[in-house]
Amino acid sequence: MASPALRYGRWSHTGNVYALTTVTHARRPWFIDKANVELLIEALRTVERTGRTFSLGWVIMPDHLHWLMELRTGTLAGCMQILKSRSGRSIATRVDANVPIWQPGYYDHALRSDECLHTQARYIAANPVRAGLATRIAEYPYAWSRWPLEA
Repeated sequence: MASPALRYGRWSHTGNVYALTTVTHARRPWFIDKANVELLIEALRTVERTGRTFSLGWVIMPDHLHWLMELRTGTLAGCMQILKSRSGRSIATRVDANVPIWQPGYYDHALRSDECLHTQARYIAANPVRAGLATRIAEYPYAWSRWPLEA
């Protein structure tokens, strides 16, 4: 269960870039299934199409999502609500299950102006390497960035 302490000090400021992490309910590995990954990617694109966000990078791990994005309108909570609701309903419908897909809550980090976005995107994309799911960033199929990930 997500800690209410994650909300302390949280504020949404349009124009800021955020690194967000959200975890599946009971850390169930929903995203080892490519079809579920595709549904989550479509939900990420939907949030962007609404004009709320501008995605800079993401990586979909078996049981969680790391997302680097610029908040364009609304709030972080609103963006995450759309993302989780859309992807959760799609996945639950696909697998014909009436179970929660996502844990409540999420972790957010507002990047400071001196933090390099490219470095943060590479750090996020390297999660599968650190977790032993790939030996190189480019090997992992569920990572994306606006910048080249390996240099």
